[in-house]
Amino acid sequence: MRSLINKLASKTLTVAGKWQQQQLRRLNIHEYQGAELMSKYGINVPKGTVVSSVDQVKDAIKTFFPNENELVVKSQILAGGRGLGTFKSGLKGGVHIVKIEEVEDIAGKMLGQILVTKQTGPEGKIVSRVYLCEKLSLVNEMYFAITLDRTTCGPLIIACRKGGTSIEDLAEKFPDMIIKVPIDVFKGITDEDAAKVVDGLNPKVADRDASMEQVKKLYKLFCACDCTMLEINPLAETSDNQLVAADAKLNFDDNAAFRQKEIFALRDASQEDPREVTAAKADLNYIGLDGEIGCMVNGAGLAMATMDIIKLHGGTPANFLDVGGNASENQVVEAFKILTSDSKVKAILVNIFGGIMKCDIIASGIVNAAKQVDLKVPVVVRLEGTNVDQGKRILKESGLALITAEDLDDAAEKAVKAAAS
Repeated sequence: MRSLINKLASKTLTVAGKWQQQQLRRLNIHEYQGAELMSKYGINVPKGTVVSSVDQVKDAIKTFFPNENELVVKSQILAGGRGLGTFKSGLKGGVHIVKIEEVEDIAGKMLGQILVTKQTGPEGKIVSRVYLCEKLSLVNEMYFAITLDRTTCGPLIIACRKGGTSIEDLAEKFPDMIIKVPIDVFKGITDEDAAKVVDGLNPKVADRDASMEQVKKLYKLFCACDCTMLEINPLAETSDNQLVAADAKLNFDDNAAFRQKEIFALRDASQEDPREVTAAKADLNYIGLDGEIGCMVNGAGLAMATMDIIKLHGGTPANFLDVGGNASENQVVEAFKILTSDSKVKAILVNIFGGIMKCDIIASGIVNAAKQVDLKVPVVVRLEGTNVDQGKRILKESGLALITAEDLDDAAEKAVKAAAS
């Protein structure tokens, strides 16, 4: 399932004329976890269970599916497009409908293997869990999503009477099929809102009033759980006239972690960029990108400006890294370790404006990091502000082969040149 809205990763054309991956910061959970959460809110989902080893498959079938002839076997990774993905082992497709006697075999071919989809990039993601679901008798497939809309400053429900395929393609070819229903955040979802959504979905057999209730429950979950996106593709009608969430993708606002402890406990760090996981443990604000110049800056605004000026000089930043206004020397060391762990980094640019964060602390951190990390790439340093003279003296007396810069423009130009050499 490839999301039309709030994609896990999007691509932006940089000033330098190169496409660069940009990741968004929010919690993403697996499909089976989303199904369990929706079930708690009274939303219809297929009967299913998750396994993490081949040994668990037989017991799962015996316990949950004693009378089934076929099951849907779904690889669980935090990326869309699984059905059209390919395992590096050669197996085609991360979602299979198979006879009950074939479930163990196909699950074994998925577990522990790397699945590559349009959203994972060529490196793919490892499948550590497989979701076993009942095979539903579907008579119709639709698309449903709730996201946060800047234009209306509130939740927006997106519905389409066709689903189960790329919503981007449908939006391009049949834009009139897609309806958008903004919800007043103060009033909540009304009967009129729910009716508009159901009319847009245009169910063939499902009861209209029951379908409206399902839409209301989905909206309740979206608000109560601090979702940033809820996407169901397909939202399906079954032969017994029910509306069922046959697939789901849910994202949650990181700022709500303090009140959504149970949901955030579901976080699967093994599916995330290990650099970002390490940075979070060190209380550093880090987002990995696809460029060749590693950046270490204090302050989000200065970090953004540093990334922009690198692009302006023809380079691409390898990351966003804000060490904050009061980082310790140990945090600076950890930041350097993260930057040097990225094989794509050809140069590092340190840009510090000393306010609360003093230049001599940064300088000491750079020197200590260089002693602990085998620096194989050039490092450009621009310091300005509190204790700048002490900081420059520490760097000069360290004996390190650092490239100093007088201002931000000079620093970016030298970093781009160093990365190219």
